[in-house]
Amino acid sequence: MKSLLIEENDFEAWGYLSLPNGSKIRLNHWENIIGRSKASDVYMEYPTLSRSHATVIRDVKGRWRLHDLDSKGGVMLNGERITERAQIKTGDIITLGGVELVFIAISKYEQAMESEERIQPGKYVKPFTTLFFLTLFQITLCLQLCISYDEALPLAVPVCFAGLIVLTWFGYLLTRLLRRVAFEVETIALFLSTIGMGVAASSAPADLYKQIALLTAGVLFFFLMGWFLRDLKRAVRLRWPIAVTGLLLLGANLLLSGTVFGARNWLTISGITFQPSEFVKISFVFAGAATLDRLFARRNLVLFVAFSGVCVMALALMGDFGTALVFFIAYLAISFIRSGDLATVILSVAGAGFAGFMAVTLKPHVAARFATWGHAWEYANTSGYQQTRTMAAAASGGLFGVGAGNGWLKNIFAADTDMVFGILCEELGLIVASVAVFALLILSFHAINASRAVRSSFYVIGACASVTVLIFQMILNVLGSVDILPFTGVTFPFVSKGGSSLVACWGLLAFIKAIDMRRNASFVVRTPKHIGKKEKRIFYEHEEKGEIENGGEPGADAPSLIDFEFDEDFIGDDVEDQ
Repeated sequence: MKSLLIEENDFEAWGYLSLPNGSKIRLNHWENIIGRSKASDVYMEYPTLSRSHATVIRDVKGRWRLHDLDSKGGVMLNGERITERAQIKTGDIITLGGVELVFIAISKYEQAMESEERIQPGKYVKPFTTLFFLTLFQITLCLQLCISYDEALPLAVPVCFAGLIVLTWFGYLLTRLLRRVAFEVETIALFLSTIGMGVAASSAPADLYKQIALLTAGVLFFFLMGWFLRDLKRAVRLRWPIAVTGLLLLGANLLLSGTVFGARNWLTISGITFQPSEFVKISFVFAGAATLDRLFARRNLVLFVAFSGVCVMALALMGDFGTALVFFIAYLAISFIRSGDLATVILSVAGAGFAGFMAVTLKPHVAARFATWGHAWEYANTSGYQQTRTMAAAASGGLFGVGAGNGWLKNIFAADTDMVFGILCEELGLIVASVAVFALLILSFHAINASRAVRSSFYVIGACASVTVLIFQMILNVLGSVDILPFTGVTFPFVSKGGSSLVACWGLLAFIKAIDMRRNASFVVRTPKHIGKKEKRIFYEHEEKGEIENGGEPGADAPSLIDFEFDEDFIGDDVEDQ
C-alpha cells in the first residue's frame, strides 16, 4: 500500500497550448478535453468557451487531431472553421470561441529527457522485501495445514504450496526480465490467491493440483493481457469482436447448460466445465473502454448500452442475478465516466429497479433470498441455513482463528466459494480476513490515485471498470454471507475456489496494472533505454543556446537525431515517420 499510494504517478507531457499572454498549458494525456468546466483536462475560464468545447487527441503514431464537441462558439484551425475533426501539427493556430491558441507537440528529444527523470517504483519499499514476507506467509500457511492434517496429510498440500512459491518468484523474475520493476498489484493478487490455496487445501485437497494449474493459467493470462493492452490501437480495434465473442458465450450458455439450484451459469465442453459469465466480464470491460473521440459520440454510447442490456438480460434468464448485478454496477461506472451524465445513471437505476422487481416476482428462489434477507436466524434450517452457519463459524474464529484446516464450515455446501469469507474468519481469524478485504480496497485506491496521470482514457475506463467488478463482487460475497446484503452467491475475487473466476480476475488485474504511470512500472508504457551523460549534456547545451525550438524540434544549428545516439527501441515504433 505504501509503495502504491505514496509514490506519485507523474504526469507525462505530450504537447502544449500557448496562450496569447505567452503562458503554456501542458497536454498531459493523449486525449484532452478543452473547456470552461473545471473537470476539463485543459481548463480555461473564458466566457466564450463551452463547458466541453473541443478535444485534442494524439494517436499511437504521434499524430494529433482536433475535434469540435458541438461547441457554441465553434472551433477554427488556422482561420478556417472545422465541423468535426482536423489534423493539427506544431505551430498551428487553434481558435476556440475567439480565443487563439498555438499548438506545440512535444518532440522525441523532450520525451526522452522527461522519461529519464520519471520516478521509478521501489523508493519506499522494495518488491523483493514484500515478496520475502509473502513467501514466509505461504510457508507458514502450508505448515499449519500440514499440522492440522497430521498423519492423513495429502501429498498435494506441500507439493502445491511449493509450486505456489515457485510461481510467485517466477512471476517476479519474468517481470524483471521484461524490464519492469513494479510488482505491487501482482503481490496483492498473489497474497489473495495464497489464501485461496489455503481454503482449497482445507475444503477440497483433492482439487489442489487443479487449483495450482488454474492459478498458473491465470498468471500467464495476466502477462498475455498485459502484452495485448500494450498496443492501444489493436486493443481499441478489437474491442467489439471481443464483445461479440462474449455475447456468443452467453448465448451458448443459455442454449446448452442445465439448471443447477435455479441457475444455468455453467457450461461443459469436451469434459471441461467453466462459467462463461466470468470471461464475459473481460469482454464487457473492453466494450466499455474507448478513446475520447468516441466518448461523446451518441451512436457509440448507444451501442454500449445495448450491449450491456443484452448481457444483463442473458444473465437474468440464466438465473445468475448476482453476476447480473455486478455487470450492472460496472455499467453504471463506465457510463458515468464516458458521458458524465448523471441523468443517464439515474434512468438506468430506475430501469434496473423495475427489472429487479420483476425478477423477485417471477423467480421463486430469488424471492426466497430477499425474504430471508435480514431474517436469516428465523429461517436457520431452511433458506437461511448457509448464512447462519457462516455467521456462527466466523464468530467462533475470533481474531486469530482456529487454525488453517481446523474449521467445520468447509463441510457446508458452497462454503469455499459463495461463503469463503466465513472460512477465512473461522480458520485464519478476523484479522487476516479483514486484510484480505483491505487488499482489494488498496487496488481501488490505487486506481483512483493513478488514473489522473494515465495517458489514455481507454486505460482509465478499463481499470475503473475492472476494479468496480472486483470490489463489488467482494462486497456482495462478504456482506451477503453475513446477512447484511441479500445472499447472491458470487465469488470473492482470487480467494474463492474455482477456475473461471480465478483466471478472469487475473485478466481484469491487467487493466489495473496498465494505469501505473511510474517509470518501468506498467506493461503498456514502453521502457526506454538509458540515456548517457553525453546525450544529456548535448541536449541541455543546445537547449540553453536556443537551438531547440518550440516543442523540442531541433533548429538549423541543432544536432540531428543521430547525434543523440538513440536507438530504435528507445525512440519508439514510429521512428521511420520521424
